[in-house]
Amino acid sequence: MGPAFVRFGIRRAPAAASGTRHHLAGAGPHSWELWYDAYDRAYQELAEGTDRVFAAGLSMGGTLALRLAAHRPVAGVAVVNPGLTIDDPRARYSGLLKYVQKSVPAIANNIKLEGQDEGAYSRTPVGGVHQLMRLFKDTTAVLPRITSPVLAFRSTVDLVVPESSMDVLRRYVGSTLEAVSLENSYHVATMDHDAPLIFDRSHQFIQRISAGAAA
Repeated sequence: MGPAFVRFGIRRAPAAASGTRHHLAGAGPHSWELWYDAYDRAYQELAEGTDRVFAAGLSMGGTLALRLAAHRPVAGVAVVNPGLTIDDPRARYSGLLKYVQKSVPAIANNIKLEGQDEGAYSRTPVGGVHQLMRLFKDTTAVLPRITSPVLAFRSTVDLVVPESSMDVLRRYVGSTLEAVSLENSYHVATMDHDAPLIFDRSHQFIQRISAGAAA
């Protein structure tokens, strides 16, 4: 992220909370509540030793950050291509389809910058899609509770998260929302051409809010 971020304490929710390997191995599905609990624990660890906490995330991580902001007194939220909807009509039936089809091909490495690899799994568990739908529905319902400022970065071309997700965000968080368009990046924008812009604007966002709170 660059030297400007050295001053900030950071907690990252463990990726294992999503239980992807367990899904692909045929084990019981992990609920979205477990994903969120891991994120919330990271918040609590930070809150114990800092004056203020900012939530941030990419894609589903952005969903978790928004949900946290609806339930915790975060100072601000920075999200990149956050998911709140799924365009594929089959997703609404994932709760049933998971019993007949374990996984589907994943949409991975949606990155415009050549030579980048996000290290994604080659397949997506259908049970995981079902949990994702539940998470999106629950998060959308609590978006009106968010009172902290929200900075949302949105790629103009995104093969993973549809534009309807931003429409939902604008509808329910409009008064506190600052949207930044990413003209030269795809879904995984934090590994794409616009990554420096994301990091710089996020840094400015945090500094501006922190300065106001300290005044």
